[in-house]
Amino acid sequence: MDHLINVLQTDRSDSEIIGYALDTLYNVISNDMEEQEENTQVQGDELSSQFAEIFIKQQDNITLLLSLLEEFDFHVRWPGVKLLTSLLKQQGSPVQQIILVSPMGVSRLMDLLADSREVIRNDGLLLLQQLTRSNAAIQKIVAFENAFERLLDIVTDEGNSDGGIVVEDCLLLLLNLLKNNNSNQNFFKEGSYIQRMKPWFEVGDDNSGWSAQKVTNLHLMLQLVRVLVSPMNPPGATSTCQKSMFQCGLLQQLCTILMATGVPADILTETINTVSEVIRGCQINQDYFSSVNAPSNPPRPAIVVLLMSMVNERQPFVLRCAVLYCFQCFLYKNQKGQGEIVSTLLPSTIDANSVSAGQLLCGGLFSTDSLSNWCAAVALAHALQENSTQKEQLLRVQLATSIGNPPVSLLQQCTNILSQGSKVQTRVGLLMLLCTWLSNCPIAVAHFLHNPRNVPFLTGQISENLGEEEQLVQGLCALLLGISIYYNDNSLEDNTKEKLKQLIEKRIGKENFTEKLGFISKHELYSKAAQKPQPNFSSPDHMIFDHEFTKLVKELEAVIIKAIYKSSEEDKKEEEVKKTLEQHDNIMSHYKTVIREQDMQIEELKQEVASLKCQTEQFQTTVSQQLIQIQQHKDQYNVLKIQLGKDTQHHSSPSDSSQMNGFQSEELSRLREEIDDLKKQKEAFQGQLAEKDGLIESMKSAQLEVRNLKQSTEGSEAVGPGQPEELRREVETFRAQMQTQSMEINRLQTERQELLQKIETMTASSNSTPGEIDTAATARNAELETRLTAALQEIKVLKEEVQALSNEKISFKQQLDSSNSTVLILQNEKSKLEQEVVDSKKEQDDLLVLLADQDQKIYSLKSKLKELGEPVEDEDDLESGDQGDDDDDEDDNELGE
Repeated sequence: MDHLINVLQTDRSDSEIIGYALDTLYNVISNDMEEQEENTQVQGDELSSQFAEIFIKQQDNITLLLSLLEEFDFHVRWPGVKLLTSLLKQQGSPVQQIILVSPMGVSRLMDLLADSREVIRNDGLLLLQQLTRSNAAIQKIVAFENAFERLLDIVTDEGNSDGGIVVEDCLLLLLNLLKNNNSNQNFFKEGSYIQRMKPWFEVGDDNSGWSAQKVTNLHLMLQLVRVLVSPMNPPGATSTCQKSMFQCGLLQQLCTILMATGVPADILTETINTVSEVIRGCQINQDYFSSVNAPSNPPRPAIVVLLMSMVNERQPFVLRCAVLYCFQCFLYKNQKGQGEIVSTLLPSTIDANSVSAGQLLCGGLFSTDSLSNWCAAVALAHALQENSTQKEQLLRVQLATSIGNPPVSLLQQCTNILSQGSKVQTRVGLLMLLCTWLSNCPIAVAHFLHNPRNVPFLTGQISENLGEEEQLVQGLCALLLGISIYYNDNSLEDNTKEKLKQLIEKRIGKENFTEKLGFISKHELYSKAAQKPQPNFSSPDHMIFDHEFTKLVKELEAVIIKAIYKSSEEDKKEEEVKKTLEQHDNIMSHYKTVIREQDMQIEELKQEVASLKCQTEQFQTTVSQQLIQIQQHKDQYNVLKIQLGKDTQHHSSPSDSSQMNGFQSEELSRLREEIDDLKKQKEAFQGQLAEKDGLIESMKSAQLEVRNLKQSTEGSEAVGPGQPEELRREVETFRAQMQTQSMEINRLQTERQELLQKIETMTASSNSTPGEIDTAATARNAELETRLTAALQEIKVLKEEVQALSNEKISFKQQLDSSNSTVLILQNEKSKLEQEVVDSKKEQDDLLVLLADQDQKIYSLKSKLKELGEPVEDEDDLESGDQGDDDDDEDDNELGE
């Protein structure tokens, strides 16, 4: 082996010798020789395992083998794939760990699926099957290397379920990747790969003659669907996959196989189990399944057809177990379905012409086949699971035992069969049904205890010392009696909690009762049934416990023992506590209702607040815009006031005065423009009104227009050839219009004359005798009536148009009034501004007069001072004197320098 490994290391360039070395190592390590004896096979397996262990002691050998798989040469890659597959078979876990820590180890092996040579691709599938077995880390890496896409493509290319062994290998690899791996299941679901599974289950009308490979492929495909919706998966992931299967039509396709004819028995059984888990606990899928009908005449619900198989003792045991599982999954967390099943047993809904699910269950419950008894009892118990309403409804069911005897209740009939000493399987099924029925239903407990024979029968069964086969029945009787005590509401004086406990203490003994109750959970088949919801039994004799019933036993066993050992005072205290808790629950439910209503009100108020916020924002926006406009108007007003104030300094600053006058004239011109626009709008409205009035008088003025056109045309013709060419064209145009209009007028006048004549004729004919009217006159009258109706209709339309025009006229008048009012307001503002301007001018004139008076006084005072001999200087002299002083200072400075 060392020499062979040395060849692999040193002779990489020689592909032929590398291929021979790999083949030799494969033959040494593998043990695939056919027709070996058993002893030789065992010895060969031991030797192969030892050689594989020697090979992988050096981890570099696996790394070397992975590097050789990158060679594209067929004589190197193929034996390398086979050698690595054999190593994984012999030493799976150690080789997996070496490949996992090897850089790009899994990615190199995934490249084998893309090889164009089918032999290498197919052996690569076998290699990946061994690689992904029981190793979640490698499964995740393979899944994220786009394995799902590649494998589904191969399945599609190979023909789906009609494909060969390659499809089977792909499906086995997919099962390795998905089973018990929640991460890969989520990745498969989120990648929308569930939708690609639908074509797998398309079957035709003729399903006879399926090949063994197709049966194997379909079996694996159904297992793959079950892996995604297994009850052992997290509930959220299972629910999402169930909904996806309904939305993409996969559930519908499975139901088609379920109702098809000619499907092999094992495929039909696996399909029933698959449909069961697809609908389990999913309301949408359960509702769809309840609407599926079998293709029979008349059509029957699929549930009824399946129940017929379940209670038929000639059907295979595995098929009957699958139907029971399907029925249980249909009723799981489905109170609507439970009500539908129970309603088929009630007297008001029984149809004598058709078989219902309830009738089939009752028939199976009381048949001579113990397996049918057990299946029907468990199925009916699932119709009552966690549903107090249906437990009470089932008390109404009455059964006719024989002709002439009064009917008995279903509850009483079950206890009668128990007391008759039937088979153990039958009694176990009936006791499980009664325990489920009475649990958490005080009314059913009262009905059970009302029969005076039931309690003595139970105590007698429990107190006897029977064989091992009867111990389970004793334990179930103890459980039923304990339920009758724990859920007893003390409505029957003879069978109160305290009296039943005293009866147990006297007849059975508390320790003996506890021991018998423990027989249930200690039974060898109890733990097996508690593992999975699916009833999976190796033989009919092992069909004893139901999965849901094991959960009920686990829940009630401890509380029943505790209730048996309690004293009456403790019972009273417990009753008080229960009542307090019930009151508390009622108060809590009331508060929850109030809170729910308040939440709804709060939600509504939030929506109102949101809408009010939007309105408030809109109003704030509008107010801000209006404030901006008001501020602009204020600024304009302040500017006008400032400009008017500056006008008082007209003589000192003529530029400001001219600027103010320019601004004032600009504002006045803008106001004039607005007034002109309003006047134009008014004139436009008046013009529109005039046009509408003119339309009414258009027919009257038509002839006048024509005459005017004739006169204008004659005048244009009299002008002669000296007229310009444009004038002649206009004349021709007017002449054509004149001729057209004159023809139209003549035609209208002619029609008018004909209409008048026809009306006169019609009037005259109405006065004549009936014998004088012929067929032509009748037709003419009909035509005239039609025209008259049309004319009246036209008149009506014109009146409506006139009414509409008058309404428009009124609206235009209203608009005109509003515009007039606006004009008046603007004129008032203008007059105010003009008045302010006049007042400011008056103030300026007064100031000028005062200034002139002051100047005159100053001048007279200066004259008097001059006359008196006082020196008086004018402003001009003072300015010239200041300038002279400045010059003297400058001369002195120059001399000093």
